Amino acid sequence: MAHIQVIEHHEAEGELKTIYDNLVKTRGKLAEVHKIQSLNPKSIVNHMDLYMTIMFGKSPLKRYQREMLGVVVSRANNCEYCQKHHLEALNFYWKDDEKAEKFRNNYRSIPLNTVDTLLCDYAHHLTVNPSVDTKTKFIDPLKKSGLSDRAILDANLIISYFNFVNRMVLGLGVNLEQDGGSGYKY
Repeated sequence: MAHIQVIEHHEAEGELKTIYDNLVKTRGKLAEVHKIQSLNPKSIVNHMDLYMTIMFGKSPLKRYQREMLGVVVSRANNCEYCQKHHLEALNFYWKDDEKAEKFRNNYRSIPLNTVDTLLCDYAHHLTVNPSVDTKTKFIDPLKKSGLSDRAILDANLIISYFNFVNRMVLGLGVNLEQDGGSGYKY
């Protein structure tokens, strides 16, 4: 149960109801991570704008790579909520439950290409040790692997975003939806 008051969809009025209705229309359903922000409706809109930009907007990173980063960060932070949601999204692209679950438990336990491994390493280390020398240990190898500065920026934005959301979810007691967090539009 959430640690703060949450306004449910059926209780929402005015601006919040409009926001909730739009999320159901565009995303397929309303997530608990959105409802936890119900006391500040504008934050839901800003949150979704950032999320849609970095996760679905134009980027040199492929969609599955973005979801991989979310899963790696959420695993490192022990955020079950985000792991479940973004593992489902990742598996939407992979369509391999066993591979996805192995990835979640230890991304190094499955064969990934060099770029994907470097991205996952960057996500993990930036999450657990953000003061590490990222240039030498991560940025330079990512560049040598062929990633552009824009791709590296996008990876960093995604990693930072998931650290933010994991802390919101964990800090405010957001629980996984009763259906396990499935059924969103990808």
